[in-house]
Amino acid sequence: MASILRQHAEQLFGAELEELKKQDTDKRPDNWLMSPRSVVQYLLGGKLKNGFEVTPKYIGNKRLMEVAVATLTTDRALLLYGLPGTAKSWVSEHIAAAISGDSTLIVQGTAGTGEESIRYGWNYARLLAEGPSERALVETPVMRAMKDGKIARIEELTRIGADVQDALITILSEKTLPVPELNTEIQSIRGFNIIATANNRDKGVNELSSALKRRFNTVILPVPDSIEEEIDIVRRRVESFGKVMDLPAEPPALQEIKRIVAIFRELRNGVSADGKTKIKSPSGTLSTAEAISVVNNGMAMAAYFGDGRLKAHDLAAGIIGAVVKDPVQDRLVWQEYLETIVKPRDEWKDIYRACRDQGF
Repeated sequence: MASILRQHAEQLFGAELEELKKQDTDKRPDNWLMSPRSVVQYLLGGKLKNGFEVTPKYIGNKRLMEVAVATLTTDRALLLYGLPGTAKSWVSEHIAAAISGDSTLIVQGTAGTGEESIRYGWNYARLLAEGPSERALVETPVMRAMKDGKIARIEELTRIGADVQDALITILSEKTLPVPELNTEIQSIRGFNIIATANNRDKGVNELSSALKRRFNTVILPVPDSIEEEIDIVRRRVESFGKVMDLPAEPPALQEIKRIVAIFRELRNGVSADGKTKIKSPSGTLSTAEAISVVNNGMAMAAYFGDGRLKAHDLAAGIIGAVVKDPVQDRLVWQEYLETIVKPRDEWKDIYRACRDQGF
């Protein structure tokens, strides 16, 4: 049997979800598989009373997760908002998995997403043969979530056109989905709600209408506060990647992860770690997700084109690719950073040489 490349959260962490449900004694909202307190514990990790270890899915402010989960018990939907790479989609998936046991009821927002992706569509062969009927109706993930009392996810809400976004207003305010062609409507079962994500750095963003904004409670997910927190996030995600992809490489040394995170934080913040030197920031976001991607790519390079041990020359191309998005402006920013920050650090000589060998 072929191995699945990426399992859904409810599959990958099924044992944790089952154990949490067994230990859960708090009140559960209708159609929730566990209580809000247990959902937050699933997200943040920790030991249960019987000693079972739950791995953290989100490393950050506990109160933010409590607010996010509590929102879904009310009549308002949840909007996870923030910079790219701040774990919006990751958190959305895990919340849906913990509440509904199903994180797959998802609409991916793009500039081409139409109203039929949110409300419903039609099987046109049946429509032409039979006319409008329930058999000809094509259910969307949102419609299925309404009928089953589950959580639906809408990724990159602000990438969807404003007129299509507003198809959500009736669903969120009235908790119904009219189907005028059949002279009927779909009424939401208790437990239904929507988690949407939005990226505040996306170019060409379609601003939410005030009517739609009122129907969401917005939780802003920040970049990690401390370098230690960000290093921990990268380490955990990279270890998970290595296991899933079964790479023939050693786990990355913590020192290499620390250096990648330090580079990204300095460029992101526009100042060196000691606060003494101002640095120009590149046009990209250099998020935690980008750092994870660079280390993962470096592990693949080390595994298949090196000796299995992650080294500076395995990481150089990934670092440059993450930083230099604009070939003119970002190239100058990176070259200046290399010469003023990286070169003087004795313990970073290997990174400096590796990046210079790449032509930077």
